[in-house]
Amino acid sequence: MKKILKYILLIGLVLLFVWTMWFLYQKSASRPDEFNIEKPKISNVIKKTVANGKVVPRKEVLIKPVVSGIISEMYVEAGQQVKKDQPLAKIRIVPDMMSLSSAEQRVNAANIGVANAKLTYDRNKPLADKGVISATEMQGYDVAYQNAQQELAAAGEALKVVRDGISNKSAGNTVVRSTIDGMILDVPVKEGNSVIERNNFNEGTTIAAVADMGDLIFQGKVDESEVGKVKLGMPVVLTVGAIEKTTWDAELEYIAPKGVEENGAIQFEIRAALKPKDGEKLRSGYSANADIVLERRDSVLTVPESVVTFNTKGDSAFVLVKKPGAEGDAAWEKTYIRTGLSDGINLQVLEGIDATTELKGGKKEAIGPGAEMSVGSE
Repeated sequence: MKKILKYILLIGLVLLFVWTMWFLYQKSASRPDEFNIEKPKISNVIKKTVANGKVVPRKEVLIKPVVSGIISEMYVEAGQQVKKDQPLAKIRIVPDMMSLSSAEQRVNAANIGVANAKLTYDRNKPLADKGVISATEMQGYDVAYQNAQQELAAAGEALKVVRDGISNKSAGNTVVRSTIDGMILDVPVKEGNSVIERNNFNEGTTIAAVADMGDLIFQGKVDESEVGKVKLGMPVVLTVGAIEKTTWDAELEYIAPKGVEENGAIQFEIRAALKPKDGEKLRSGYSANADIVLERRDSVLTVPESVVTFNTKGDSAFVLVKKPGAEGDAAWEKTYIRTGLSDGINLQVLEGIDATTELKGGKKEAIGPGAEMSVGSE
């Protein structure tokens, strides 16, 4: 019995050794590489460049007052639609003391002038009626009296303008009005804020920003390496970051003739007119990306650019075509092709292969039991 167990144990050890050697041999034996099969397909090839920018109204106006003072009333708020000449705010004048004093002194002087002219007129009128003085001389006294009255009226108007910002003959400039039809984008002031008038030395305080939101444009910048490929009238597809799964069509209408250096690169400003879309509204200042279509080929034969090999000079390209019935490296035949437009992923093929051709793709590499992955073409 002991001898039988000894033989069984010995046979088991021999079998285990043989199986181990066979397993190690199988693990060390090289397997032939396997490759994915790629086939040409009919698709569109679009070559484009991307510009970053934002959506802004074509016409945006900053409304500023023509008089300085304090906001006494605000009639509008952001988001409200307004018409041209519609009141936006009312300003209470805070008169300058020197100007007010000068205006009051002018009124006082005009009153003295009127009193003096009237006294002279009244003294000479009876003499003229009796013929003691000539009509010509009396006419001079009459004109002087009328001029004095006119000067008093003008001084009173000037005093009212300095003190109240309005006169008896006009509403003045204390009411700030919109200069265009549009939407109120921003109201940076509130009731009680002091505002400064616009003049030659100061741009003035902004009362409101008004814009026509029915006419929007994309404003962005293109790098100098791409600006030479961009032409006026090219179609543009806009993608707005704040609105998912929606694009807007636009048309390129402006390319800056002069570039500006930003972060070491020269950038050229571009503008594109947006085409309105029913049911979709955009807000001023939305960031957006513009895809500018440089070239496109529709319904053409294409292959993945990864399966194409270009020679070092770049004047020819070839693919590896599968030969029926062949195995290993002999299964692939080098075939030269004539290429067209590329979008960086797909490449247009003009000659050399057709839609039924099988091409050598990326190599398959095992990553686990029953699992494989593609690692790119050789």
